[in-house]
Amino acid sequence: MSRRPYVREVPPTSWYFRHPRYMRYIAREVTCIFIGGYTLMLLVGLWRLTQGRAPYEAFLVALQTPISVVLHVVALAFALYNTVTWFNVTPKALPIQIGEEFVPGGVVAGAHYVVWAALSAGVLFWAGVF
Repeated sequence: MSRRPYVREVPPTSWYFRHPRYMRYIAREVTCIFIGGYTLMLLVGLWRLTQGRAPYEAFLVALQTPISVVLHVVALAFALYNTVTWFNVTPKALPIQIGEEFVPGGVVAGAHYVVWAALSAGVLFWAGVF
């Protein structure tokens, strides 16, 4: 009998290429980097707002450049991907039990989508879009 334990070699940078589920996991985690960057950009906007009217208007002009618009669209796509994947995983992370029965996963995920749509409509209404 060998005293050395078996250690399976796992490539440190390419293990997630072996299975599509791992790829989706890594994609969701990478989207968080871009969402964090977008959050920092919003914090810079708040900081510029505290500095006065001229610095804030310069910040708004910088947001109207084509590269900024592209970055906003990319951030929106990543935020949507992150939201959808987390809503789809919610039934596994948050199983709801009523008596002896569990609420079906589609109902739990669907409730999240309904609340998301209602809150989005409320924000758009409050902003004057509707």
